[in-house]
Amino acid sequence: DEQLRGALPTTEVGRERAGAPARSSARQSRANQAAVATPAPAPAPAPPQAPSTSDLVSKLLSALVGPIAEVGIVFVLLVFILLERESLGDRFIRLVGESRLGTTVQALNDTAQGVSRFFLAQATVNAAFGVVVAAGLWLIGIPHAALWGAIGGVLRFVPYVGVLGAAALIALFSAAVDPGWTLVFASLGLFLALELLVAHVIEPQVYGHSTGLAPLAVIVSALFWGALWGPVGLLLSTPLTLCLVVVGRHVAALEPLTILLTESPGLNAGQRFYQRALGGSTATIIQDARAFLRRDSFARYCDQTLLPGLALGLADFRSGRIDGQQLARIQTQVVRLAESFATTKLGWRARRRASIVLTDAHVGTRLREMREARLGRWQGKLDVPSGSIALCVSSGSDRDELLTELLVRALNDAAIDARSVSMGEPPDRSADDKAQLVGTVFVTYPPQDAFAAWVALTTEFRAALPHAVLATIRLPLDHALASQEEVAAQVDLVLHSYAEAETFMLEGGKAA
Repeated sequence: DEQLRGALPTTEVGRERAGAPARSSARQSRANQAAVATPAPAPAPAPPQAPSTSDLVSKLLSALVGPIAEVGIVFVLLVFILLERESLGDRFIRLVGESRLGTTVQALNDTAQGVSRFFLAQATVNAAFGVVVAAGLWLIGIPHAALWGAIGGVLRFVPYVGVLGAAALIALFSAAVDPGWTLVFASLGLFLALELLVAHVIEPQVYGHSTGLAPLAVIVSALFWGALWGPVGLLLSTPLTLCLVVVGRHVAALEPLTILLTESPGLNAGQRFYQRALGGSTATIIQDARAFLRRDSFARYCDQTLLPGLALGLADFRSGRIDGQQLARIQTQVVRLAESFATTKLGWRARRRASIVLTDAHVGTRLREMREARLGRWQGKLDVPSGSIALCVSSGSDRDELLTELLVRALNDAAIDARSVSMGEPPDRSADDKAQLVGTVFVTYPPQDAFAAWVALTTEFRAALPHAVLATIRLPLDHALASQEEVAAQVDLVLHSYAEAETFMLEGGKAA
């Protein structure tokens, strides 16, 4: 028994010793599983290496290869075009056709002259700009002022963008050489002042109508040609667009480009008057007329704006494009316009009388009645020198009444004593003793179907006023008129505009 009891501890100790490796193996297995489940920490990233000089040069060359290639291509094309200039011109003329030879040659000549004038004016302005910039930067105290002035003058060949780039470069250089902000603001102020002066005062005077491009067209052309040819396109954008505009003046297919890109309005003065009169824009019509009269006479306003606009309205009325109510609206605008200028110096009461709405189609008659209401029965004083009155005679038709009244107002605007009489009304015998006051008689130019009645009228005035000069005005807007040879045989003088009549009277009113 004692031996058995002594053997038991030994057996248990053996078992414990035998189980120890198994437990150690299990713990090792669990540790390995934990190591697999938990990833090892990532190694720390290596610090970035600074780009080498070769990398910087490679990136710079890759950025410049595109613009340099474009410049090279354009230069090669330019060389070959200049070498074959005559041949290309002949081929272009042949392509257009012999039937339009004169128009094509004129278009090519106009294009060459326009581009040459533009480049010469642009080079002169930009060179002067560069010199002034260099002088200003030198006075401010910026180093290398001559270099920056040259850069500013060269970059200004690029429309709009170039001067901004030059100003930005000089501002950055000023910030680099000056610890404060004085040079930066001084250089930017110099560029801003010079650019405003050159762009808005000097360039319009120097360029004049050499280009005729609208400002928006210059920007759009710079974007288009710049996207097409890059920096070279920016340099050539204005002359290339100018070529298209000049050609569009001679080639009907390109005329839309001329209308869209030129600075001139899409409508001429007569069309604009007609459009606004049809819409009842009295204030705008009067505003435009005042702007015109600040630089020219009412006679030229009638020739260039009022009469062409009325001719368009009458043509549309006869063709059925507008009705009688719309025509009356146009005539009302004529009355308001004429009375607006006639009553400017007469005060508020006269303007109240002038605000009469036209109720019939006799525009000229209504205007004459309103003028007589202001000036009296004789339309002025009778104690005037002999031969100083210009008498404007109407046959009594609506057309003649209006043309006569507008002529009277045009001559009055030039300080000429002009008065009117209508043969459609009973004569006033009380004025027979005043015939010596009349020095010139203007009779309206006759239509072909009323020529016989007009001859009788001129014969009557020739007998009543043998000392007066008998004249008539053939307006280019009238149609179906009597021949000028037949009319000239009945009068002393045939004029062709109200401006000619005004000049004739101002020069003494004596027929040659």
